[in-house]
Amino acid sequence: MALTTRPLYQQLSRNITAYPPEEAREMAFMLLDHYFGLRKADVLADKPLPANRTEPDWFRIIERLNRQEPIQHVIGTTIFCGLEFEVSPDVLIPRPETEDLVRLIMHDFADQTERPVRVIDIGTGSGCLAVTLARFLPQSDVTAYDVSEVALAMAQRNADKLNAEVTFQKQDILAVAQQQVGTFDCVVSNPPYVTRSEAAQMDKNVLDYEPDVALFVDDADPLIFYKAVADFAAHNLSEAGVCYVEINERFGEATKAVFDERGFQNVQIFKDIHGKDRSVRATKN
Repeated sequence: MALTTRPLYQQLSRNITAYPPEEAREMAFMLLDHYFGLRKADVLADKPLPANRTEPDWFRIIERLNRQEPIQHVIGTTIFCGLEFEVSPDVLIPRPETEDLVRLIMHDFADQTERPVRVIDIGTGSGCLAVTLARFLPQSDVTAYDVSEVALAMAQRNADKLNAEVTFQKQDILAVAQQQVGTFDCVVSNPPYVTRSEAAQMDKNVLDYEPDVALFVDDADPLIFYKAVADFAAHNLSEAGVCYVEINERFGEATKAVFDERGFQNVQIFKDIHGKDRSVRATKN
């Protein structure tokens, strides 16, 4: 049995065979960080393994990874904006691209300190957007909707663990899109946007282990949730309130048009680090 970190890291990297070597090495780093609190620098320095450690079932872990089960499900958590969130197959695993929405909102509302920023997150899933904004946006008042009771329970656990004040509600945005339920300064949503026809190009670790309801929309109406979110925002945003959505890169201009058609101003498309259309910001007139 290895007594220092590097041999164990090398063993894990070699045995994760379902992914390219570079990805396998990153997963090995994640495993050592999660189970033993060892950072990359600790591994590279070949520091001793913790003397009082409890060894996980490495064979079972490697087996699950080699079936392409997401490592976030194997360890049960993921990092989003520096915060650790519980995840499971019941919710979409937060992606780094979604962090751009948080940064954009934080930038736009940084100077609003006279009163709370009233935020609603539509389709909260794990709660990553709602909880992060509640933690980092000064004086925020955050509400979050989801149609899944299981997802809402997980989001509440994440809020409790991370000391974030969020009001979670079971709501279907398709049912309440035309209703006036409150007044918000910020509407944010990362709704389902992958069309069924795109599934053939997707990886097994997404298709087999993440919830369809959080991923897919019908090819016949791929913007169904954006229309609902835009309608909701039109009814419930304060004067000069802002709506932010993550989008399918294929439908940047079409999503922008959804907000243009509803009278929003300064509708902008933002690209991600890969140069792909990834989010839209729209201001109520």
